[in-house]
Amino acid sequence: MRELNTRLRTKSFVLGTAVILVVLAGYLLLQASLFSGMDTKRVGLAGQAASIAQPLREQADAFGLDVETTTVADPAAGREQVAEGELDALVTGSAADLTVVVDKSLDDQLRAALGGIARNEVLSAKLVEAGVNPDQVLADVAATQVRVIPLEQEDDTNGQRLVIGLIMVFLLYMSIVTYGSLVAQGVVEEKASRVVEILLSTVRPWHLMLGKVLGVGLVGLTQLLILAGAGLVMATATGVLTLSGVAVGTILWGLVWYLLGYFLYATVYAGAGSLVSRQEDAQSVLTPVSMVLIIGFVVGLNLLIQDPDSTASEVVSMIPLLSPVLMPGRIATGVAPLWQIGLSIVLTLLTVALFTWLAGRVYRNAVLHTGARMKLRDALKG
Repeated sequence: MRELNTRLRTKSFVLGTAVILVVLAGYLLLQASLFSGMDTKRVGLAGQAASIAQPLREQADAFGLDVETTTVADPAAGREQVAEGELDALVTGSAADLTVVVDKSLDDQLRAALGGIARNEVLSAKLVEAGVNPDQVLADVAATQVRVIPLEQEDDTNGQRLVIGLIMVFLLYMSIVTYGSLVAQGVVEEKASRVVEILLSTVRPWHLMLGKVLGVGLVGLTQLLILAGAGLVMATATGVLTLSGVAVGTILWGLVWYLLGYFLYATVYAGAGSLVSRQEDAQSVLTPVSMVLIIGFVVGLNLLIQDPDSTASEVVSMIPLLSPVLMPGRIATGVAPLWQIGLSIVLTLLTVALFTWLAGRVYRNAVLHTGARMKLRDALKG
């Protein structure tokens, strides 16, 4: 209760959470504006090229490209619009001999669409010369398709699932590192101020350690719920996220893995913090713990991006020290079977129990020690 009352009311918690929410809102608004216009190509048509407006949209649609056409009366003005970014391309000339003006480079799909129009125009002229009905030939050509037999159904939501998983991995990593470190800092502060000596006159050492871990963990859980919930609402409202069901499920799994990951590392942080008596010495004992988390985060992030269903991803996600970071991402992408999730939870729980016992032993023997840093083997022997 002391940790909750103290930390939830601090300006750093309130301002920090508010700043993160503002940054998140700005990022989502930026993404929404980018997504709304990134697939739309603005094409100006000048002179004879104005006649290809409808064919261009049809060709572009076949390539999965959204094209917005406008008629430009003056080609010189159109060039200025391209230079200023108002147009992505200016098309001039006849349908059989098109010229495209762009700022730097022409989009490959737009190039293919314009090329198709020019080729069809030339082909039509040659067919007319040969006395063949060009409309019938072009219709037959357009109707010719390659038959595709997929062995597995493609999931169009894979991209969003991966993004949701990566965001959850990042949030879990930041929460565990931040609030695990706060546990260690709190232990060192109590040792330095000798408050711990007073507290231990009324409570047992492992009660004090567990109370601090629980209190700080609930603060972290509160912030994670605020950020995840607000992010879900904003992402859905701006249209950046359409898989709200997957996101909600990921948040729920994220809460489970936050609790597992936090308790796994926070007890270790508490034990490590009890080995020193000054904040200046804390980094030396916290770095090894943080390095494991950093390695897990970097490895997990790369494995998720490359292939969340690879053998390496499966193996690493089953390692208890890395499961809280990697497994939620694999769950979000939909590639983690239930048996892997269940096994990783069991292994992580067993590791939490082991680390809690070891950290409690270290804390009990080292928390009243003052002066130079206490060696880990001495704390375990006591």
